[in-house]
Amino acid sequence: MIKVAVIGLDTSHSIQFPQRMQDPACAPDQLVPGMRAVTCLRFETPFQDKKGLNERQGQLESWGVRVTTRFEEAVADCDAIMLEINDGAYHLDYFKKVAALGKPVFLDKPLAASLDDGRAIIRLMREHKTRVWSGSSIPFCPELNDARSSFTEIKRAHVFGALGDAPAGDALVWYGVHTFEMLQRIMGPGALSVHALETKNSILSVVDYGAGREGVVEAIRGAWIYGGRIQGLMNKDNKVVPFVCNSAYAYRDILRLVKAFFEGGATPVDMRTTFEGLAMMTAARQSIETGKAVNVAHLAE
Repeated sequence: MIKVAVIGLDTSHSIQFPQRMQDPACAPDQLVPGMRAVTCLRFETPFQDKKGLNERQGQLESWGVRVTTRFEEAVADCDAIMLEINDGAYHLDYFKKVAALGKPVFLDKPLAASLDDGRAIIRLMREHKTRVWSGSSIPFCPELNDARSSFTEIKRAHVFGALGDAPAGDALVWYGVHTFEMLQRIMGPGALSVHALETKNSILSVVDYGAGREGVVEAIRGAWIYGGRIQGLMNKDNKVVPFVCNSAYAYRDILRLVKAFFEGGATPVDMRTTFEGLAMMTAARQSIETGKAVNVAHLAE
């Protein structure tokens, strides 16, 4: 049994993941056995007030999770750590606290609130040789992977998804991460530039990968459906394959990946790729402000 410390209580993920680990009433097809949330560190952020934290604490305690405000207590008796903090501005500070503990870390989306913080997290990861990965659940939906696997060469992809309203920070980084990571899952790394515009209802980003390869990311306010289409070659034939993600098992499926990683498995997404995703969203925001295409930043070797 892998004992997990959950750091943060301002996101619904702090409930959704322990529920699938140990809620006796959880549907059998949603359970991920072999892990148990033993502790949770609570603190307020702009994403959750004291009343909401109290409600979530009560839910966790009903499943046997010990909720505390003391970091040392939260991590004292665990095998692995899940950083579950909605507000990316807190990610670097808490990663500093966990990086040297010698325990694997799942850093829930987004990687960070800024490129500087993202770089600092990766420097700490390398310095302490911390096993860590960061990502969101939607890119692993079976429908996307089935559509992607049909192609021998992918030339273009258009993906769409939700754009939530962030109480703090940039909503594109906080919630657009799902849709940008869908594009990354399809196209792979190597984005060169982003040209984006914002309307009342959406943010539309065009990502140039060079050599005629292009991606389009549409993040839509109030639309809680994820999907897209992929265009390219199947053997020698040009094909277009649409897909719509069924997110009913998204938490279960990413939790299975987290478990395999905690058991010593490979990182499902390389942190350089995760950083590139943050850089793509940052470039999109800069493009909206300037009206011009903006180059995507990449990590130095």
